[in-house]
Amino acid sequence: MTGRPIWLIGCGNMAGAMLKGWIGAGEAPGRFQVVDPSHPDLPPGVNWHEGPPGEGFGDAVVQLGFKPQMLGDIAPGLAGAVGAETTLTSIMAGVELASLRAAFPDAGAIVRVMPNMPVAIGKGAVGLIAEDRAAPGVEEIGALAGKLGTAEWVADEALIHVLTALVGSGPAFVYRYIDALARGGERLGLDADVSRRLSLAMAEGASALAAGSGESPAALADRVASPGGTTRKGLDVLDDGEALAGVIGAALDAATARAREMAEEAKR
Repeated sequence: MTGRPIWLIGCGNMAGAMLKGWIGAGEAPGRFQVVDPSHPDLPPGVNWHEGPPGEGFGDAVVQLGFKPQMLGDIAPGLAGAVGAETTLTSIMAGVELASLRAAFPDAGAIVRVMPNMPVAIGKGAVGLIAEDRAAPGVEEIGALAGKLGTAEWVADEALIHVLTALVGSGPAFVYRYIDALARGGERLGLDADVSRRLSLAMAEGASALAAGSGESPAALADRVASPGGTTRKGLDVLDDGEALAGVIGAALDAATARAREMAEEAKR
């Protein structure tokens, strides 16, 4: 086993996806220690514990992955095990660095991490912000995030609320779009399963092509659309009055606003 132990306090959907991604990237299962009263189904070799070690976490990474509203109930029983050698990370939406520091005053470095579900297959998008980028242990957190996909640091914590919407909620918006395409194909006569499979394959291929291209997605869309052709007719509908951009923008606005509300709720 190499690297410091990684303690996952809560191993629900998101933390479980990160755990799967890390193991898939070659991290030893025995490095991971899970504290979760729900007894989640863990990969072989990952260790489950009823609570934190009696001697404290020591020189370890501790990731908080429970519901934000549970911070006030869980932190008091956990804070005593978090010391100056412990690097504390949080994937809790809305819980700001100041709230984490108040709850865990003796922690070493504190880093907020905003992942999304594709981390499970190493294709995630991960946003990070630290109290101090130069603090011991922070570089390791960035490296761990990089094993899960594309990791980007931000300097302004207010932008984490935007990342919560864009990165965290974004996959759900993409899934809705794919579902709408599939249902549209079905409405026009395709078999439902055929339409769904083709829509998924189209989205996967288009995303992979965009990721590997030096052109912007907007330029790629125009490249697909021949003047007077079928694609241009469809884009005319999406572009009319910024229809698609307006809907997606409104969804991001709503999700960002909710992240800010959750930050305020965590302070109370």
